Amino acid sequence: MDIGRVMDLMRDAVGVALKLGGPMLLLSMLIGVVVAIFQAVTQIHEQTISFILKLIVVVSVLLLGGGWMLETLQDYTHEIFALIATG
Repeated sequence: MDIGRVMDLMRDAVGVALKLGGPMLLLSMLIGVVVAIFQAVTQIHEQTISFILKLIVVVSVLLLGGGWMLETLQDYTHEIFALIATG
């Protein structure tokens, strides 16, 4: 396997990681900002509010997009195994 193929494989790995982790991270970050603004306005400084809302968002994203995430990861794994088989 030459260095160009390894670079393509690593670029694809980073792309898959961003596709799988991106939605959860972006939504939890958005929830964190909204809750922080709400807490600053109301002067309620309870840390569990932010944690529970982020947990609910991450679990719901996993429930809704889990099939797509698994399919994406399987496609990438099959691609890697095909490269291993070809030498």
